[in-house]
Amino acid sequence: MNNTIKLAVHGAAGRMGQRVVALASGADTVDDTSGFTVVGAIDHSSHPKIGQDAGVVAGVRSLDVPVSADWPEKAEVVIDFSLPEAFDACVARCVSAACPLVVATTGLSDQQKESLAEAAQTIPIVWAPSMSLAVNLSMRMAQQITKALRDVAGGVDIEILERHHRFKADAPSGTALKFGELIADAMNADDPVKHVHGREGHTGQRSRNEIGYHAIRVGDNPGEHTIVFGMLGEKIELNVAASNRDCYASGALAAAKWLMRGNDGGPMPAGLYNMFDVLGMADADA
Repeated sequence: MNNTIKLAVHGAAGRMGQRVVALASGADTVDDTSGFTVVGAIDHSSHPKIGQDAGVVAGVRSLDVPVSADWPEKAEVVIDFSLPEAFDACVARCVSAACPLVVATTGLSDQQKESLAEAAQTIPIVWAPSMSLAVNLSMRMAQQITKALRDVAGGVDIEILERHHRFKADAPSGTALKFGELIADAMNADDPVKHVHGREGHTGQRSRNEIGYHAIRVGDNPGEHTIVFGMLGEKIELNVAASNRDCYASGALAAAKWLMRGNDGGPMPAGLYNMFDVLGMADADA
């Protein structure tokens, strides 16, 4: 236990927070070697699960760690899977405690993104619109496909379809927007790339420098993205889909471990990192 990373989960009573607690506790692993000790399970003071054991709330064994609005003093790293409304207080707390932070909360405003960059001047932060390792590998693939096809005769049409559960509040997903951002950079177009969200009515002919987005909300879909590269006579579809939420939780835990593996044996230096850094692909040729 002494060699494990002391983890606090912000948003611990939510759907994703519960899965982070479950996987970090080692209860869902065969050999109980997750590498973490859950020392804090933080949520809003009005949450109905306040005071209950975080492990029991997560559907695993008792951890003797209650869901609480109070922050633990001994956390070495924090994973934030909460809501934009709770995000600012989480960042402020981590800065004041000099605690590394993994940000997995989506739907952040431009102002919150700016505050995140400011906080990263003081503490190390991993922030990505998706914690999924498969999604981030697919983003690199999408960049490479775009680069290879951008000058093909007749052009290539790129559309991004994303599917999520009915409870998701933002559309299109932050992951879809990140796919579009990376693809737009890889297009290297002379004219500005148009980001078109859905189509209706008499829209006219599709322009060359255009990326289309389509958000689908159905049932309990934990997340699926399809990138369509359409050419004259053929097409490529790059599809990445989650079968459950554990891929996001395990990716966040991988990011937390990476943050704690600085060259001097301590945390990484202050800075704003992403999942490409975690995967060792930050300098990969896109």
